Amino acid sequence: MFLAADLVVKAVMVGLAFASLVTWTVWFAKSLELVFARRAVARTLDALQAAPTLFDAAATMPKDRGAAAATVKAALAEWKVSEGLPVEGIKERVAVALGRIEARAGRRLSGGTGVLATIGATAPFVGLFGTVWGIMNAFIGISKAQTTNLAVVAPGIAEALLATAIGLVAAIPAVVIYNLFARAIAAQKARLSDTSAEVMRHLSRDLDRAASGMEPRRLHAAAE
Repeated sequence: MFLAADLVVKAVMVGLAFASLVTWTVWFAKSLELVFARRAVARTLDALQAAPTLFDAAATMPKDRGAAAATVKAALAEWKVSEGLPVEGIKERVAVALGRIEARAGRRLSGGTGVLATIGATAPFVGLFGTVWGIMNAFIGISKAQTTNLAVVAPGIAEALLATAIGLVAAIPAVVIYNLFARAIAAQKARLSDTSAEVMRHLSRDLDRAASGMEPRRLHAAAE
């Protein structure tokens, strides 16, 4: 049916097949990214919950480069450069830094999901366009053949309907995968927010301890 279809209908089918390939490629790549990101956040959060201070958490935390580990590094770096300044100002600046880290992580995780929404919304209509075009050509063929014999009409209509079927095959997985990723990304953002909250809790406690005479060299060693 594909080989016998009109050139426009063939182009529609090829485009929809490519859209379906993009959908499954995004699914595979984004699934791996979310799995690794979730594990990194879990490791950092476990280290924070098990450590008595932010410095100890930084020392025992695995060498991750993810957003969760960046929250700990950002808090210690800001404390280091703000040494001797008022405590409330340090907390405020750290909160701003953590918020920016969370925002960047959210944008990075959401990257690629927009194409799924686009495919899910447009693929059925693209397939419908191919169907309409194919049926139009079928009717033109009927007028040229001057017959309504089903054997003459059916192949052209079947080719046209194939475009709609391929459009649905491309659109349905894209919508389902997009919704799955939307929930998974929201959950990952919540876990990263938990990590930031744990960092702020440690920071507040450690700042109070520092006010009681913590050795400055420990601060510099942890920040580095």
